[in-house]
Amino acid sequence: MAWISLLLAGMFEVVGVLGMNRIKRDRNVKAFLLFAIGIVMSFLCLSFSMRSLPMGTAYAIWTGIGTIGGALVGMFFFGESKEWRRILFIGMVLAAAVGLKLIS
Repeated sequence: MAWISLLLAGMFEVVGVLGMNRIKRDRNVKAFLLFAIGIVMSFLCLSFSMRSLPMGTAYAIWTGIGTIGGALVGMFFFGESKEWRRILFIGMVLAAAVGLKLIS
């Protein structure tokens, strides 16, 4: 259950990043709510998962999901660069997250 909660925390982190992007474009209540809900839910799920997972592992996986998710959302929905080096480093973050899961 802790790993599912951690995955949800990472996904809500991406929702918070989407909210930040919306705030940058349109300063309205919906954008602020999207950001706030994403961040609050992310922290709640992260804190739940840290009850049974080591702090370092949980935090690294959470930030990795947020980093990879934010980069992919930017690439596919907001026209950010899809350069091969960027994809290589996203893959390296993913490999590190999988490695942490394997040794936890």
